Amino acid sequence: MTQRKPKIVGIGGTTRTDSSSERALRFTLEVAARLGADTLAISGADLALEPYDPARPERSTAAQHLVAALRDADGILVATPSYHGSISGLVKNALDYVEDLREDTRPYLEDRAVGCIVCAQGTQSIGLTLVALRSIVHALRGWPTPYAAHVDVSARPFGTNGLEATPQVAERLQLVASQVMEFALMQRLYRQAQAE
Repeated sequence: MTQRKPKIVGIGGTTRTDSSSERALRFTLEVAARLGADTLAISGADLALEPYDPARPERSTAAQHLVAALRDADGILVATPSYHGSISGLVKNALDYVEDLREDTRPYLEDRAVGCIVCAQGTQSIGLTLVALRSIVHALRGWPTPYAAHVDVSARPFGTNGLEATPQVAERLQLVASQVMEFALMQRLYRQAQAE
């Protein structure tokens, strides 16, 4: 019996196409794919969702797609710009939709590793943003990976095609991808053992 590949869903970027956080996300998803994952990016315009409203059960097609992808995910990557010491409102709003998973067998982001990536112009606010992102992941019952990547965009970390990165940035993003994949595979083995 052949098992499906782990599914890694990436959320992030900005409304600006090909932003640094979107490039970091796509680079990391490419690494996960080389490690054997099926990957899906939900970024840029895909994140331009209506503000999350728990009192309104109607969801747009884009919001339904996001929730379905997260429900099926074995691991998640979140890449956000640092806006004034925290994550962007666009990424936060997308993460608010995880509330729609509260009644699932695996509620919220339970049993899923979440790789955190923060991009900022300079390093001052990166730490604050990582703390905020990790706190949100914890609140959603996810497992932030031990390592989180930071990308100082003032150092021009990406090439023109978006999948090139300086060696230092590439190493950071590769480590995040490998930790998400490792945890996804360990969780799969654990669930199999529990079912036997």
